[in-house]
Amino acid sequence: MCRILCVRSDEPFDMAPHLAAFAQIARESREYQGDGWGCAWIDADGWRVYRDIAPVWEDAAAPSGRTTLLLAHARSAYRGEGIRVENNMPFFDGERVFIFNGELHGVRIKERGRIGAEKVFNFVKRFADGDMGLALERGLDAIEKRTRYVRAMNLIVADTARRVHFATRFSEDPDYFRLHASRRGGVRILCSAPYPDSHPASDGRWAWTPVANGAIGTF
Repeated sequence: MCRILCVRSDEPFDMAPHLAAFAQIARESREYQGDGWGCAWIDADGWRVYRDIAPVWEDAAAPSGRTTLLLAHARSAYRGEGIRVENNMPFFDGERVFIFNGELHGVRIKERGRIGAEKVFNFVKRFADGDMGLALERGLDAIEKRTRYVRAMNLIVADTARRVHFATRFSEDPDYFRLHASRRGGVRILCSAPYPDSHPASDGRWAWTPVANGAIGTF
């Protein structure tokens, strides 16, 4: 399904090379990732959110500049349905941004949302009570108990205080659904795939570590 990216640092970094590497990952994915894309980043005024219906690798208006926290999402719409810019992630509720990659079959939860990922976001927030890590643990357990089959649930949630939480679960195809993490200096990356070796942003210096299936944590 979709592709996701989170980059954070204590010092401002240039978004452009990370978004370019992410665009190459989406373009070269074995599943089509061209049903729109979006990103969110922190600036002096808080969250900024950008979405476009074009594939990320074709969008000449992609944001640029520097930030300390960036999330991006390239969409592969389930069954090609609901391809509208308002269905693109990141979703933003005024405090948190949310990106999701996964596929659930036979979900039995009642929640508001235009598409399944937005319903997952709103459902998980029910369990927050000030602790998003606990909300992910409890909320995803509740979703899994109410779902016939979880092919995958990978998600990242970040808030205005620059706290980032993630969760990853998958039942098949680890080569596709496993998240990968990297760190160099103060810059940390969590992505659906390592940056391509052929991309300048990779530059041979990023060492990637697969994230364990079932992991829930902060980033």
